[in-house]
Amino acid sequence: MDAAFVLAVVATLAFAVTNGFHDAANAIATLVATRGARPGAALALAAVFNVLGPLLLGAAVANTIATIIDVTAAQTVPVVGAALTAGVAWNVVTWWRGLPSSSSHALVGGLVGAGVAEAGTGAINWGGVGGGRPVGVIGVLVGLAISPVLGLGAAWAIELGARRGLHRATARVNSPVLRAQWLTSAWLAFSHGANDAQKSVGIMAVLLLARGTTQSLSAPVWTKVACAAALTVGTALGGWRIVRTIGRRIFRIRPVDGLVSQASSAAVILSASLLGAPTSTTQVVASSVVGVGVGRRRYRHVGWVVVRDMLLAWVTTIPAAALFAALFLVPWRWLA
Repeated sequence: MDAAFVLAVVATLAFAVTNGFHDAANAIATLVATRGARPGAALALAAVFNVLGPLLLGAAVANTIATIIDVTAAQTVPVVGAALTAGVAWNVVTWWRGLPSSSSHALVGGLVGAGVAEAGTGAINWGGVGGGRPVGVIGVLVGLAISPVLGLGAAWAIELGARRGLHRATARVNSPVLRAQWLTSAWLAFSHGANDAQKSVGIMAVLLLARGTTQSLSAPVWTKVACAAALTVGTALGGWRIVRTIGRRIFRIRPVDGLVSQASSAAVILSASLLGAPTSTTQVVASSVVGVGVGRRRYRHVGWVVVRDMLLAWVTTIPAAALFAALFLVPWRWLA
């Protein structure tokens, strides 16, 4: 049990690293793409605010993730381990192709697939909203579906306002816009840490409770720091493939576009974090870049082929992760 528990904790941090391949990279994608900062400086910025997010903004998202499955203590490690292994596998595959898929979808799909395979559909909190009940899988999926739409709509509206407000501006406006991007990029990294790091924190809390290390789903501070640090490691090691997709392949953005994308994405993700709704930073940021392109009425310049591939990855992530998790459950049962 102890060896399986340790491996499950390692798998949690590994998932956070692969999450960084995808999502943490988005916090700095437009800042780097518009040459507002060099990659090293942008990474340092993301590192600081990724850690501050989960430390300062509470644990609402962690609590949501922690209540998706309801299994016995003995079943927790194999179910969580299988879900995380599936999430890592899917994240690596989509990262290799440079597709900004959703780590959140991969995690939820993995938990559902492993939970059903281990204990049936009754082990999953499909749940509704209200009445003091946890949000459940359906509520999480609704939030994941709505947030990209909000990101696109917010970016489109703000881009239209920026175009009207700056239509007579000269190139001299680029300098203050680039400086402002540092603020919005920090805001986005903070929001991302508050949302995505908390997903791994929630999983860590479930493992600690099942082992008897803690008496509730309140996770220790060290888990928040460790998961946020793992996100940043993921960005440093492999996030640049996703940076190129977000910053160049969807739509070639200017400094003001980067500012719009960051601000709209950060606002959506931060609001979701406060509500305890897990979101996909990847989906929100990618959708905001599309919103910028539509707001500039440069429809032909939007990489619709890339957008199509992203949509396909988003649709297939949950069933693929669920299937992977059900398969990975066999070796995890043996380990436990």
